[in-house]
Amino acid sequence: MNKLVIIRHGESVWNKENIFTGWLDAPLSEKGIEQAKKSGDILKEEGFSFDIGFTSVLERGYETLNLILQEMGISIPVEKSWRLNERHYGALQGMNKDAMREKYGKEQVETWRRSYDVKPPERIEEREFKYKEIKEGEVPWTESLKDTEKRLMPYWTETIAPEIKEGKKVIVSAHGNSIRAIIKNLEGLSGEEIEKVDIPTGVPLVYELDDNLNPVNKYYLNY
Repeated sequence: MNKLVIIRHGESVWNKENIFTGWLDAPLSEKGIEQAKKSGDILKEEGFSFDIGFTSVLERGYETLNLILQEMGISIPVEKSWRLNERHYGALQGMNKDAMREKYGKEQVETWRRSYDVKPPERIEEREFKYKEIKEGEVPWTESLKDTEKRLMPYWTETIAPEIKEGKKVIVSAHGNSIRAIIKNLEGLSGEEIEKVDIPTGVPLVYELDDNLNPVNKYYLNY
Protein backbone atom coordinates (compact mmCIF):
# COMPACT_ATOMS: atom_id res chain seq x y z
CA MET A 1 0.00 0.00 0.00
CA ASN A 2 1.34 3.41 -1.02
CA LYS A 3 0.85 6.27 1.42
CA LEU A 4 0.74 9.85 0.20
CA VAL A 5 0.65 12.80 2.60
CA ILE A 6 -0.79 16.11 1.39
CA ILE A 7 -0.90 19.21 3.54
CA ARG A 8 -2.29 22.66 2.97
CA HIS A 9 0.17 25.23 4.28
CA GLY A 10 -0.30 26.57 7.78
CA GLU A 11 -2.31 29.74 8.31
CA SER A 12 -0.68 32.74 6.63
CA VAL A 13 -0.88 36.31 7.87
CA TRP A 14 -3.27 37.04 4.99
CA ASN A 15 -5.47 34.06 5.87
CA LYS A 16 -5.69 35.60 9.34
CA GLU A 17 -6.55 39.01 7.88
CA ASN A 18 -9.16 37.56 5.47
CA ILE A 19 -7.31 38.62 2.32
CA PHE A 20 -7.29 36.88 -1.07
CA THR A 21 -3.69 35.72 -1.53
CA GLY A 22 -3.41 33.56 -4.65
CA TRP A 23 0.05 33.92 -6.22
CA LEU A 24 1.09 36.74 -3.90
CA ASP A 25 3.51 35.83 -1.12
CA ALA A 26 2.39 36.01 2.49
CA PRO A 27 4.43 34.51 5.35
CA LEU A 28 3.02 32.10 7.89
CA SER A 29 1.34 33.61 10.92
CA GLU A 30 2.38 32.52 14.41
CA LYS A 31 -0.54 30.11 14.34
CA GLY A 32 0.59 28.82 10.94
CA ILE A 33 4.12 28.18 12.20
CA GLU A 34 2.70 26.29 15.17
CA GLN A 35 0.41 24.27 12.88
CA ALA A 36 3.35 23.21 10.72
CA LYS A 37 5.44 22.21 13.73
CA LYS A 38 2.58 20.22 15.24
CA SER A 39 2.06 18.47 11.90
CA GLY A 40 5.72 17.46 11.91
CA ASP A 41 5.36 16.17 15.46
CA ILE A 42 2.29 14.04 14.75
CA LEU A 43 3.74 12.64 11.53
CA LYS A 44 6.82 11.60 13.47
CA GLU A 45 4.74 10.14 16.31
CA GLU A 46 2.67 8.14 13.82
CA GLY A 47 5.82 6.65 12.29
CA PHE A 48 5.80 8.49 8.98
CA SER A 49 8.98 9.10 7.02
CA PHE A 50 9.53 10.56 3.57
CA ASP A 51 11.89 10.10 0.64
CA ILE A 52 10.93 13.19 -1.37
CA GLY A 53 8.79 16.30 -1.01
CA PHE A 54 7.00 18.56 -3.46
CA THR A 55 5.83 22.12 -2.87
CA SER A 56 5.00 25.36 -4.60
CA VAL A 57 7.26 28.37 -5.13
CA LEU A 58 5.17 30.38 -2.65
CA GLU A 59 6.70 31.05 0.75
CA ARG A 60 3.82 29.73 2.83
CA GLY A 61 3.95 26.43 0.95
CA TYR A 62 7.64 25.66 1.18
CA GLU A 63 8.06 27.13 4.67
CA THR A 64 5.36 24.77 5.96
CA LEU A 65 7.22 21.81 4.47
CA ASN A 66 10.55 23.01 5.86
CA LEU A 67 9.12 23.27 9.37
CA ILE A 68 7.53 19.82 9.13
CA LEU A 69 10.79 18.21 8.07
CA GLN A 70 12.73 20.05 10.79
CA GLU A 71 10.34 18.79 13.45
CA MET A 72 10.63 15.26 12.08
CA GLY A 73 14.42 15.55 12.07
CA ILE A 74 14.81 14.42 8.47
CA SER A 75 16.38 15.89 5.35
CA ILE A 76 15.04 14.89 1.94
CA PRO A 77 15.10 16.27 -1.61
CA VAL A 78 12.39 18.89 -2.10
CA GLU A 79 11.20 20.01 -5.53
CA LYS A 80 9.45 23.35 -5.94
CA SER A 81 7.12 23.99 -8.84
CA TRP A 82 4.82 26.87 -9.78
CA ARG A 83 2.36 24.25 -10.96
CA LEU A 84 1.57 23.51 -7.30
CA ASN A 85 0.85 27.19 -6.62
CA GLU A 86 -2.46 28.33 -5.26
CA ARG A 87 -5.09 29.30 -7.80
CA HIS A 88 -4.42 32.76 -9.25
CA TYR A 89 -7.21 35.00 -7.95
CA GLY A 90 -6.71 37.74 -10.52
CA ALA A 91 -7.92 41.19 -9.49
CA LEU A 92 -9.04 39.82 -6.10
CA GLN A 93 -5.44 39.17 -4.99
CA GLY A 94 -4.38 41.36 -2.10
CA MET A 95 -7.97 42.44 -1.45
CA ASN A 96 -10.00 41.93 1.71
CA LYS A 97 -12.74 39.35 1.14
CA ASP A 98 -15.43 41.33 2.97
CA ALA A 99 -14.56 44.47 1.00
CA MET A 100 -14.91 42.52 -2.24
CA ARG A 101 -18.32 41.23 -1.12
CA GLU A 102 -19.42 44.81 -0.52
CA LYS A 103 -18.11 45.88 -3.94
CA TYR A 104 -19.29 42.99 -6.12
CA GLY A 105 -21.96 41.34 -3.96
CA LYS A 106 -21.71 38.24 -1.80
CA GLU A 107 -23.14 35.90 -4.45
CA GLN A 108 -20.67 37.01 -7.12
CA VAL A 109 -17.64 36.69 -4.83
CA GLU A 110 -18.75 33.25 -3.65
CA THR A 111 -19.16 32.21 -7.28
CA TRP A 112 -15.57 33.31 -7.98
CA ARG A 113 -14.33 31.54 -4.86
CA ARG A 114 -16.13 28.23 -5.00
CA SER A 115 -17.21 27.48 -8.57
CA TYR A 116 -15.23 25.04 -10.68
CA ASP A 117 -15.01 26.96 -13.94
CA VAL A 118 -15.66 30.66 -13.24
CA LYS A 119 -12.62 32.92 -12.92
CA PRO A 120 -12.32 36.40 -11.35
CA PRO A 121 -11.36 39.47 -13.41
CA GLU A 122 -7.75 39.49 -14.59
CA ARG A 123 -4.86 41.11 -12.75
CA ILE A 124 -2.27 42.17 -15.36
CA GLU A 125 1.18 42.80 -13.91
CA GLU A 126 4.85 42.34 -14.63
CA ARG A 127 6.05 38.78 -14.14
CA GLU A 128 8.06 38.17 -10.98
CA PHE A 129 11.63 36.99 -11.43
CA LYS A 130 10.84 33.48 -10.15
CA TYR A 131 8.48 33.04 -13.13
CA LYS A 132 10.86 34.35 -15.80
CA GLU A 133 11.73 30.85 -17.01
CA ILE A 134 8.11 29.89 -17.63
CA LYS A 135 7.07 29.94 -21.26
CA GLU A 136 5.29 33.05 -22.51
CA GLY A 137 1.58 32.62 -22.14
CA GLU A 138 1.77 30.03 -19.35
CA VAL A 139 1.75 32.49 -16.45
CA PRO A 140 -1.93 33.21 -15.71
CA TRP A 141 -3.49 36.55 -14.82
CA THR A 142 -6.53 34.85 -13.31
CA GLU A 143 -7.67 31.24 -12.89
CA SER A 144 -10.70 29.12 -12.12
CA LEU A 145 -10.25 25.84 -10.28
CA LYS A 146 -10.56 24.18 -13.70
CA ASP A 147 -7.58 26.22 -14.93
CA THR A 148 -5.61 25.29 -11.82
CA GLU A 149 -6.34 21.62 -12.46
CA LYS A 150 -5.27 21.95 -16.09
CA ARG A 151 -1.80 23.36 -15.29
CA LEU A 152 -1.25 21.11 -12.27
CA MET A 153 -2.26 17.64 -13.39
CA PRO A 154 0.44 17.14 -16.06
CA TYR A 155 2.99 17.80 -13.29
CA TRP A 156 1.23 15.28 -11.08
CA THR A 157 1.16 12.67 -13.84
CA GLU A 158 4.71 13.19 -15.10
CA THR A 159 6.58 14.01 -11.88
CA ILE A 160 4.80 13.18 -8.62
CA ALA A 161 2.85 10.01 -9.49
CA PRO A 162 5.92 8.12 -10.84
CA GLU A 163 7.71 8.67 -7.52
CA ILE A 164 4.78 7.14 -5.63
CA LYS A 165 4.60 4.21 -8.05
CA GLU A 166 8.31 3.56 -7.46
CA GLY A 167 7.49 3.04 -3.80
CA LYS A 168 8.85 6.34 -2.52
CA LYS A 169 7.21 7.98 0.47
CA VAL A 170 5.94 11.33 -0.79
CA ILE A 171 4.75 14.49 0.96
CA VAL A 172 3.14 17.39 -0.91
CA SER A 173 2.80 20.83 0.71
CA ALA A 174 0.51 22.98 -1.38
CA HIS A 175 -2.59 25.19 -1.24
CA GLY A 176 -6.32 24.91 -0.91
CA ASN A 177 -7.15 24.91 -4.61
CA SER A 178 -4.13 23.04 -5.91
CA ILE A 179 -4.92 20.33 -3.36
CA ARG A 180 -8.57 20.34 -4.43
CA ALA A 181 -7.39 19.75 -8.01
CA ILE A 182 -5.40 16.70 -6.88
CA ILE A 183 -8.28 15.38 -4.78
CA LYS A 184 -10.72 15.81 -7.66
CA ASN A 185 -8.61 13.58 -9.86
CA LEU A 186 -7.61 11.03 -7.21
CA GLU A 187 -11.22 10.50 -6.18
CA GLY A 188 -12.83 10.99 -9.60
CA LEU A 189 -15.04 13.83 -8.39
CA SER A 190 -17.12 16.04 -10.68
CA GLY A 191 -16.69 19.79 -10.90
CA GLU A 192 -19.85 20.20 -8.85
CA GLU A 193 -18.68 17.77 -6.16
CA ILE A 194 -15.26 19.40 -5.70
CA GLU A 195 -16.93 22.79 -5.14
CA LYS A 196 -18.14 21.45 -1.78
CA VAL A 197 -14.70 20.23 -0.59
CA ASP A 198 -12.85 22.36 1.96
CA ILE A 199 -9.22 21.82 2.97
CA PRO A 200 -8.17 22.88 6.48
CA THR A 201 -4.84 24.66 6.94
CA GLY A 202 -1.96 22.83 8.54
CA VAL A 203 -3.55 19.38 8.90
CA PRO A 204 -1.92 16.37 7.16
CA LEU A 205 -4.24 14.45 4.83
CA VAL A 206 -3.16 10.84 4.30
CA TYR A 207 -4.15 8.80 1.26
CA GLU A 208 -3.60 5.05 1.10
CA LEU A 209 -3.33 4.16 -2.59
CA ASP A 210 -3.23 0.91 -4.52
CA ASP A 211 -0.64 0.21 -7.22
CA ASN A 212 -2.69 2.19 -9.75
CA LEU A 213 -2.90 5.11 -7.31
CA ASN A 214 -6.58 4.59 -6.66
CA PRO A 215 -7.56 5.63 -3.11
CA VAL A 216 -8.27 2.77 -0.75
CA ASN A 217 -8.52 4.93 2.35
CA LYS A 218 -8.00 8.53 3.44
CA TYR A 219 -7.88 10.32 6.77
CA TYR A 220 -6.68 13.48 8.46
CA LEU A 221 -4.04 13.37 11.20
CA ASN A 222 -5.53 15.71 13.78
CA TYR A 223 -3.60 16.76 16.85
